[in-house]
Amino acid sequence: MSATPTARVAAAYARIAEVDRPEVWITLRSQEVLTAEAVDLERRVAAGEQLPLAGLLLAVKDNVDVAGLPTTAACPEFAYEATETASSVQRLVAAGALVLGKTNLDQFATGLVGTRSPYGAVRNALHPELISGGSSSGSAAAVALGIADLAIGTDTAGSGRVPAALHGIVGIKATLGVIPAHGVVPACADYDAVTIFAADLDLAVTAAKTMAGKDSRDPRSREWPADVRLAASAEPAIAIPRPEDLEPLSPAYRTAFTETVAALRDQGLRLTEIDISPLLDAARLLYDGAIVAERYAAVGEFVDKGAPGLDRTVAGIISAARELDAHAFAQDLDALARARTTATTLLTGFDGLLLPTTTEHPSIAEVEADPLAINRRLGTYTNFCNLLDLAAVAIPGKPTADGLPFGVTVVVPAFADQSAVDLAARVIGTPAPLLVETGVPLAVFGAHLRGQPLHWQLEQLGARFAGEITTSDAYRLTALDTTPAKPGLVRHGAGQGAPILGELFLVSPAGLGRFLAELPPPMALTSIELSDGRAVVGFACSYDAAVAATDITRYGSWVAYLRDR
Repeated sequence: MSATPTARVAAAYARIAEVDRPEVWITLRSQEVLTAEAVDLERRVAAGEQLPLAGLLLAVKDNVDVAGLPTTAACPEFAYEATETASSVQRLVAAGALVLGKTNLDQFATGLVGTRSPYGAVRNALHPELISGGSSSGSAAAVALGIADLAIGTDTAGSGRVPAALHGIVGIKATLGVIPAHGVVPACADYDAVTIFAADLDLAVTAAKTMAGKDSRDPRSREWPADVRLAASAEPAIAIPRPEDLEPLSPAYRTAFTETVAALRDQGLRLTEIDISPLLDAARLLYDGAIVAERYAAVGEFVDKGAPGLDRTVAGIISAARELDAHAFAQDLDALARARTTATTLLTGFDGLLLPTTTEHPSIAEVEADPLAINRRLGTYTNFCNLLDLAAVAIPGKPTADGLPFGVTVVVPAFADQSAVDLAARVIGTPAPLLVETGVPLAVFGAHLRGQPLHWQLEQLGARFAGEITTSDAYRLTALDTTPAKPGLVRHGAGQGAPILGELFLVSPAGLGRFLAELPPPMALTSIELSDGRAVVGFACSYDAAVAATDITRYGSWVAYLRDR
């Protein structure tokens, strides 16, 4: 960031005054307090402290705790002063972010419209007569208005994605539990996710990576698994909905989705239509089934007291869940388990599923006239995601003909979040930032190189290309008598070989273990010394096999030898 933290704080408060959108905020911290924090931050940076988010301003949805500030969940009578900061927020603050304030939301995070709040309907940042989308309405608007650099949202039914789409920004909803929900007022505790908004993918990924990691205070939090995928395929296969599955879209959104898909085809990407009706059917379980009982379990007793500040629509949804039977809840859990299996089968063979994020962009007046039906439509392509344990990255697509933002979402199975980021980057035409950093470097020099016959094994494991490398001059290369043809790399000693060109990949720990377990003789995995002084795990072969093979060190690489054969 070019501006100093103090300059950034001054600019944010000037922008707040300029746009005059008081409904975005429920609690806004004073400029004096934030300036003092910025001055201290500048001192820490000058002293050499590494703070990757130094001076970036963070807005926090007001169902997420920040110590010393009230948490209202957009209901004044529910308010309490938080004594502890949510772990997701604390991790961003520890990286240098400054909390600007708490943002407005659909009450108790129940809604996708951004109008269900006694603190006022949040107007769209770009078109004030239109809705902002919810429930993370204020957070998305704060970013889109250019006030906050980052904003925390939550997402149970689509609240971290729909507002992103309606504002033309990025929203990341990681695999459930990867970002802990500690310090969050629950909506449906088993299906709540903490999300992040930013104006661009790179910053959103940096923030999501900072927030990720298990927290013992959240019993549902999760670590990246040992076999986590670290990349989408080099030539990804992308699923898209059939035309009949796109019928809920408004005409303008249907055209925008068609144009977004056409642009991807022009890039040479492989897109295949699939039947997503099982996903759309599963989405109905969130509100039409007994799963909504989780909303009553969260705040139902408070709602039953009938506080004056309750939103009538929200209170009706939560109170209606009071009478649901336990056996109906059990039946819906069984239906969800079956739907997850169906979703896994449906997405097998694809790097991700590209969907329109939502169906339309209604006006505030339209939502006020028909608050339930419009809200239901807006969740058509989002409601199923958390129920089925899928991850999603929401990004801008092609705008509508009249210039309104239109958003698409890349949906992937649990823990394939990096693939979603990679595909999202392809859609918007930017380099893909690294979200998952648990990979082990693996050096390859022959049949596993890109374009070589065994490279598919790396892609199958979700390995990520990390660049070309050369060894030190201690290695010799031989052509082994194997099928398929492979080279053998053997260390002879400093100055007794030549630099050998290879490629470096990041592989999951479990993927590396699989390689080792399935490695045929005479191949081996060992420490390889690179020309830059690093030592990484890499492919080599046994000394006796190398002695019996043809020395091809003079070629400097396996590919050069193949070209000359």
